[in-house]
Amino acid sequence: MTIAIQPLSESEFVLCAILVLMVPLAIAGLVMLNVGLGRARSAAHSVLGALCILAVAAITYIVFGFGIEGAPGLPEHAAIIAGKPWNWIAVSPWFLRSISSASASTTLTVLLQLFGISLAAQIPWGSGSDRWKLRAACISTVLFAGFLYPLFANWVWSGGWLAQLGANYGLGRGFMDPAGASTMQALGGLTALAIIWIVGPRSGKFVRGEMPAVYPAHHILYVLIGCLIMLGGWIGLNGAGALLFAGIPAERIPLVAINTVLCASGSLLTAFFVTRFRFGKPDASLSANGWVAGLSASSAICSSVTPAGAVLIGLMLGGAISFIAEALELHFGLDDPSGGISMHAVGGIWGLLVVGFMGHLGVPRSGQMLAQLTGILTLVGFALPCAYVLNLLLSKLVPYRATSEGDYHGMDVYELGAGAYPEFYMQNDDIPR
Repeated sequence: MTIAIQPLSESEFVLCAILVLMVPLAIAGLVMLNVGLGRARSAAHSVLGALCILAVAAITYIVFGFGIEGAPGLPEHAAIIAGKPWNWIAVSPWFLRSISSASASTTLTVLLQLFGISLAAQIPWGSGSDRWKLRAACISTVLFAGFLYPLFANWVWSGGWLAQLGANYGLGRGFMDPAGASTMQALGGLTALAIIWIVGPRSGKFVRGEMPAVYPAHHILYVLIGCLIMLGGWIGLNGAGALLFAGIPAERIPLVAINTVLCASGSLLTAFFVTRFRFGKPDASLSANGWVAGLSASSAICSSVTPAGAVLIGLMLGGAISFIAEALELHFGLDDPSGGISMHAVGGIWGLLVVGFMGHLGVPRSGQMLAQLTGILTLVGFALPCAYVLNLLLSKLVPYRATSEGDYHGMDVYELGAGAYPEFYMQNDDIPR
């Protein structure tokens, strides 16, 4: 069974193409944030790894990832349950062999997915920084870009069973995620959680009977500038996704951009004032976490809430983000240098949830909420275990964790043979041998 969407007009195609070409700004900003929140002795490793992961994700997706995901209007495998077809995987040929005859909308969808999967793959790389080997990360990216991401994206965007919950089961409009709060943000954040479980914390981070060691961001300016750069990419991501996957008219794209800015702004300001109240001074890195979490949430709500609703959603998220980040470290023992779990997984899931009770979709909200919960449970109950098991099995073949030498000297020297800042001597006495 195939599910088609309305083709873009000529003006909509031009607008959508411009928006899609803005998305790499989100990748660049996230790379800057990841390297800034990491340690100085692993800075070059972080950026080179980001480039390698982008390249691996893009090639893997083109070779066979798109064949699994497909696009609206392309053929699908379907299972007949209770007399109704439920699509579960595409049947598109590998190596994009069908792209020459594809519509303009499909071509733009492929390009957006190419950037989107590269963005999502950066999230686990940032969370595993300072101890995750680059070769292992690249191989893990093949799993992510070649199977996990395209399969879940098929269910959400290509007429798969989550999107069919409305038509087949009467649950609102089906699972709604116009711009990747689930497929990119939550899925990337949950994969980051799986990686953190496998590679473990950095040496010296957790010592029995003591508070967790604090490893401050090595370059907070990178972090904050990266947040600004991400805004442009997110406006492109949300606008293009809303056009291609939510079918909104082009005249509503300014509203999408407004909601994106307002959701991130509300989350940033609340995180700023909460940390100011809790610690006596505002915390720059946690404020940045609030900003990115707001961007992640905006990908779900950008086309379906009012500007006032976007502000409220951001305010509620930013108020909780510092407590969530603290709980993940203090109570769950998770060493997440880039905050990928709190920024992307929590932010994305929050956005998906509020669509069910604040989104204006022209359908009963009770059914829409159940559809949103079904998608969230699929993320947590299927995608997270799948990411963990696949990466755990892979780690038995290709060691994920650097040795203690990598922890002590830094990943730059350990894997690249030279540091990012050769004119400076990096102090190593804060990490036990």
